[in-house]
Amino acid sequence: MKSKKKMLSDTIPYFHDGMTIMVGGFMGVGSPPNLLRAVMDSGVKDITLICNDTAFADTGVGPLITHGRVSKVIASHIGTNPETGRRMISGELAVELVPQGTLAERIRCGGAGIGGFLTQTGVGTVVQEGKQIIRQEGIEYLLELPLHADLALIKADKADALGNLTYQLSARNFNPLIAFAADTVIAEPRVMVGIGDIPPDCVITPAALVDIVVYPMEASS
Repeated sequence: MKSKKKMLSDTIPYFHDGMTIMVGGFMGVGSPPNLLRAVMDSGVKDITLICNDTAFADTGVGPLITHGRVSKVIASHIGTNPETGRRMISGELAVELVPQGTLAERIRCGGAGIGGFLTQTGVGTVVQEGKQIIRQEGIEYLLELPLHADLALIKADKADALGNLTYQLSARNFNPLIAFAADTVIAEPRVMVGIGDIPPDCVITPAALVDIVVYPMEASS
């Protein structure tokens, strides 16, 4: 396998209007700041954003919301970013709120090629609006459909030039999951290490899933 190391500027051709982007992170922790800045700098708009939450107005994916680059959000909560709520109420932004476990499983299904799954979570609430209800052995379930993206943006702790990734503590969160569910996967590591320096049993996201690894030295500039 050849090196997947690229400059941050090399990611620009992967951004286009109307695309669906998955981003790792939990309230901004584990989100790739420089990749998100590159999305902002590219001028891309009308994004469908799939993420756990919309972080804060000035951190994580928050600036994409604040600057009107996102047309739809699929997330488990938006409460820490007032701008998301404001834009939702004004009709500027479509928001699909998904229970966190359901969100994770929908992404997993998208990566595994599974057509959906049944869950009792959300039955009898606003979550079930517009969804198919299936009764099995007297119990009602919602049919939840898979999620897939054009692009996944990942924050890793360590990466080698082939694209093998590790994560640090809770910053792992949704990052390994979204690596399975996008056509193109771009990772921003904290540090690059040599090929073979990550023991095989410590690799969390294998190189086969990763298309580009951006140089971490750009992250410190």
